[in-house]
Amino acid sequence: MGRRLFSIAIASLIIISLPALARDEGPRGATPKGVLSLIPDDSVTRHSLSTSSGDLAYDATAGTLDLFGQDGELSAKVFYTAYVAESRSPDRPITFVFNGGPGAASAYLHLGLVGPRILEFDGRARDGTTPSLSDNPDSWLPFTDLVLIDPVGTGWSRASGGDVADRFYGVRQDADSLAKVIALYVLENDRLESPKYLLGESYGGFRAAKVASILKDRQGILVSGIVMVSPFLEGRFLTSTEEDPLAAALLLSSIAAARMERDDQFAPEKLADAERFAMNDYLVSLAGPPPTGDEAVEFYRRVSQMTGIPENDVEAGRGFVGGFLAKSLAGRDEIVSRYDSAVAAPDAYPEQAYVRNDDPVLDGYTRSYGSAFATYAARELGYECRLTYDLLNTEINRRWDWRGSRSTASASDNIRDLLSVIPSFRLMIVHGYSDTLTPYGVSRFVLDHLPPALAVGRADLRVYRGGHMFYTKPESRRALTLDMRAFYEDGGS
Repeated sequence: MGRRLFSIAIASLIIISLPALARDEGPRGATPKGVLSLIPDDSVTRHSLSTSSGDLAYDATAGTLDLFGQDGELSAKVFYTAYVAESRSPDRPITFVFNGGPGAASAYLHLGLVGPRILEFDGRARDGTTPSLSDNPDSWLPFTDLVLIDPVGTGWSRASGGDVADRFYGVRQDADSLAKVIALYVLENDRLESPKYLLGESYGGFRAAKVASILKDRQGILVSGIVMVSPFLEGRFLTSTEEDPLAAALLLSSIAAARMERDDQFAPEKLADAERFAMNDYLVSLAGPPPTGDEAVEFYRRVSQMTGIPENDVEAGRGFVGGFLAKSLAGRDEIVSRYDSAVAAPDAYPEQAYVRNDDPVLDGYTRSYGSAFATYAARELGYECRLTYDLLNTEINRRWDWRGSRSTASASDNIRDLLSVIPSFRLMIVHGYSDTLTPYGVSRFVLDHLPPALAVGRADLRVYRGGHMFYTKPESRRALTLDMRAFYEDGGS
């Protein structure tokens, strides 16, 4: 992460508008009705990206792809934004990007990480009341074309009706619809020969593994790699941190990292000590009978010092600290974010013993990605939609079909199968240290338990300062972009 980042300066001026591609109106030639009739035609604009190696001209398309049901009727319009270099070789990669939730639109990764424009937040203040966009010096466009997709019900993607929407709100349904969208884009834009990558954040990491499997099995498209940002991989480790010793141990180092960040004492060697303790003495103590006597005093004291959670709470939980995290880590007058437990805000309900507060990150400054993207699309991409851009649709999350339960959801088998049958397939997982929602320890555990014949040289984990959306920290975003440039370049060798 200390390597010097390549210099990129971006000119985001729209030069000309281009006509949208003609679209087939569907098997029955029906025009969109209801809410779908409010979605505008595609807009294609031309831009230029100034980089250290010269100007990169590219076209930006803001538009939709149509999905049809078995009855031949239009069932949904899926909004996407594509950035494609004008002069490109057949082997230039293309990356399909989505966020998670379920229920999140792609604006987070779009304006927070990979796109040509960036929404910055001012360090520890993190205030989103006056959002403004600027050129993104860390865009991924110099090394890959980008297609950012909003799943149905998010952003400006809409189903034709409420009953139809349920066809998209589930693990299998969602992955199948996104695989269709990707296949349609590849066909319509002649990208069959391009190396194809998927980039997903949070549930989007889980989604990427499912989409890649369906692309292979049902669409005949094999992806070259997946990049997962703060992924949800194994539900069993994220829903049982207050009772499962292994789940608690995989979380502990992220809590310790957050404590260090809050005290301005983050140090890799101190975190390494916490990692060793978590997977040794801590795990053994939680898995066995409760410690007693001096052993108990020392154990609870060490966990308290490491996490910042009061010793009496640590003892009350018998060492399981996940349930005390939100209030005890910051103090009773503050609430900490599970998305970045180094971030605290005044507790709006300090008299409550349970967590009632909105999350300072998810429900705070990052909400401004929604209005920022709607403004950007209208002003710079020529796409003016009269619908609300739905950044985070919580109704989708409530209605999600997990094909069982969230606690049993797993992407590990998909990862194994992709590594096994696609010899050139590679996986990169990236995390923020102080993310206690999807802790990096879980991803490390998953990778450590892959068969070596699959994992060596092809599956990697990188961790950066920050939380779930660690890319909101400029220094972490720059380090990630540099690492991703090397990842893509190695894939072409």
